[in-house]
Amino acid sequence: MQSASTVFLVRPVQFGFNTETAASNHFQQTIAGLEQEAIQQQAFAEFDAAVTKLRAHGVRVLVFDDTPAPPKPDAVFPNNWLTLHPDGRVVLYPMHAPNRRAERRPDILDSLGSQFTIQEVIDLSFHEQEGRFLEGTGSIIFDHEHRVAYAGLSPRTDANLFQQVTSLLGYRPVAFRATDAQGHAIYHTNVMLCVGGKFAVICLESITDPAEQAAVSDSLVSTEHEIVAISLAQVAHFAGNMLTLQPAAAGPELLIMSQSAHDALTNDQRQILSRYCKLVPLPIPTIETIGGGSARCMLAEVFLPFV
Repeated sequence: MQSASTVFLVRPVQFGFNTETAASNHFQQTIAGLEQEAIQQQAFAEFDAAVTKLRAHGVRVLVFDDTPAPPKPDAVFPNNWLTLHPDGRVVLYPMHAPNRRAERRPDILDSLGSQFTIQEVIDLSFHEQEGRFLEGTGSIIFDHEHRVAYAGLSPRTDANLFQQVTSLLGYRPVAFRATDAQGHAIYHTNVMLCVGGKFAVICLESITDPAEQAAVSDSLVSTEHEIVAISLAQVAHFAGNMLTLQPAAAGPELLIMSQSAHDALTNDQRQILSRYCKLVPLPIPTIETIGGGSARCMLAEVFLPFV
């Protein structure tokens, strides 16, 4: 199944601009005149409203509170430190920024293990000491149905680690390089690519090598995905940062995105996507502006089997 019906989110308590990630994440911005207390309160409000909206659409949502110490400004983006698979395997990933590594919390795994079956924990975090990183579903976009995995190589996405993880999990790897309008490596694949069951939202123009662009496009077409091409300008509004989810009960598949991503799409793009999913925009302007990540980054999919 491509889409999970259960996700977990982490409610941040020390949310803010992360100076340790800013060098590789060019989406992060400060908001002039906004004090830290106001930033935190706005992040709380946006987070809680997002959880309420997801639950209203039938998604099973688990919420864990961030711990106050040590400060973890990006704790609201848990998809970077683990993936939870249908065979009961959990993969823990090496994180680029030292202050993000405390986001890997054994207590969260313990809580998940009381509700779901965890057969094995594969901890790859030791690669941090080698300066090699791979940040979960920020780095890797999984096509679960066809067992294909896509990754845009960057300082946060190591080519050899990507090959290792896809081999371990049994996916065919498709690696490429993607850059933004200023020529910087796009820090995470999930800001320029979303793979649904029958469609893919992708910024093809960010893949400037013709052979790599053709390889990605051919792979998506061969797995019968309708390609919805977005521009670099739309990527800047997080239009590629989307995730399909399946309501726990009956209902149409959902496509989760931020409100800014939704607004950046053209009417034609929204109509195409609406043929496959119900579009669910989440207003999270403070989180995505200061954090440099958007709605998909907030969602850690739980594919583990129930106990």
